[in-house]
Amino acid sequence: MRRIARAVRDLLPRTVRARRRAVQVVMGLCVLALLPSTWTHATAAGRLRTTAQAPAAGVAVVFGAGLWDGKPTPYLAARLDAAVELYRAGKVKAVLVTGDNSRTEYDEPDAMRGYLTRHGVPDGRIVSDFAGFDTWDSCVRAREIFGVRRAVLISQSFHIHRAVTLCRAAGVDSYGVGVDNAHDATWYYGGVREVFAAGKAAVDAVFEPRPKFLGPKEEGVSRALDALAD
Repeated sequence: MRRIARAVRDLLPRTVRARRRAVQVVMGLCVLALLPSTWTHATAAGRLRTTAQAPAAGVAVVFGAGLWDGKPTPYLAARLDAAVELYRAGKVKAVLVTGDNSRTEYDEPDAMRGYLTRHGVPDGRIVSDFAGFDTWDSCVRAREIFGVRRAVLISQSFHIHRAVTLCRAAGVDSYGVGVDNAHDATWYYGGVREVFAAGKAAVDAVFEPRPKFLGPKEEGVSRALDALAD
């Protein structure tokens, strides 16, 4: 331990002025690191609602959050429960589930669909996006592939600011419902991860990269809404 402490001391600047500069540099780097996260929070301000306060938007978008043994994790189940609540309240008429299906043994959208139908959402009101590999891809695909122009987005509260910000950048008039879970290790990990993910979000919003997969337009959302109007 003494050797480690000595090595650390040797790395520190030797003069008071140099140490002051080092502290200023570190503080400046911290501010820069937090700027993207501050941006997502400012952009989403005024767009976050509870399920009871959510506006009627026609479509709810539920982002994937992992599977355990082929079933939604507690975090994903909480998002889906919020979608069920919005559907029952008549706030949304269709639910777009977007997640990862990059390999045959892992299928978030189908697991999400199964959960929703078991909780009373008709299968015909659920639309699956199998290429929602990250938040930006999900937002762009919602707009360009599924024709979603206005939506209520559902995710955990530590992620919903970034989701609303990116979907608005992608051209979707978005409101967000942030659901809460027990503040366990996963919750705190998610909060820390968002600080770094916000940096990627800023890059995505500025450069607007194409999703990994885009493909032809799909009519699932419009069919779900049109069928209800008939």
